[in-house]
Parts: sequence; C-alpha cells; structure tokens
Amino acid sequence: MAHAAPAGGFARTPDVFSPKVHLAARYGIPVVLGLVYGYWAAANRRDGGPITGWNLLFGFVTALAFIVLCLAVATFAPLLKRELHSGVKSGFAGAAVGFLYSQTGVSVLRSTALGLAVAAGIFLVFFYRYYTHEDGEGNRIR
Repeated sequence: MAHAAPAGGFARTPDVFSPKVHLAARYGIPVVLGLVYGYWAAANRRDGGPITGWNLLFGFVTALAFIVLCLAVATFAPLLKRELHSGVKSGFAGAAVGFLYSQTGVSVLRSTALGLAVAAGIFLVFFYRYYTHEDGEGNRIR
C-alpha cells in the first residue's frame, strides 16, 4: 500500500509551500504586523493631532520593539513545555494589547485589566490547542 496512514491513524496534509515561502513568511509576517502595530500605537498617542517627528519616532521604535519581541517569542516559545509555551504567547499578546490601550490615555488599571483579560483568553485557546495536539513531552500527535 503506497499511501498508508501513519500509526496514529491521521494522515498529514502535504506542504504546498516551498522552503523559501516559509522563510519569507517567518520574517515577513512579524515585520508587517510590527509596522501596523507601530502605526496604530502612534495614531493612538497623537489622538487626532498633527503628525510630528516625535510621533514618527515613537511609531518606528514601537514597531521595532514589537518585531524583535515577536520574533523572539516565535523562536523560543515552541522550545518550552505546552503550559509555558501558551503562557509566553498569551503574555506577549496581552502586553501588546494593554500597551496599545494605554496609549489612548486611559488609566493604567484599565489597560492592565484589558491586557490580563486578553492574555487569559488567549492562554485558554493556546493551551487547549497544545494539550489536544501534543503528547506529554511536546511531540505533535496530529
């Protein structure tokens, strides 16, 4: 039988993208997300006022920080156990949302509460996904 299913009973779908496409997506997606995030943070901070040099600098520094942290999370989080893997990714997402919300001028407590709520929701989703798709050692089962 040429195309037998693996021992677990689930056949893997074929990878339709080349290694070049995967490499471009690995670095391209965080860069695009970072630029959008930096623009959004700068727009929140200026609150409809004029675009200044300091506002542009803030946007680019925020974008650079987001890109570096996103690449670090994408590189190192999969090396952790599923609980920590979920925690690192959800912590990054919660901090990112909380920071964006804080740039609107609301109180620190409101932005912290929103960041924690987002992090908790994302943690539940990621933990469920990793718990149902990995064994105890972190090996994919599907």
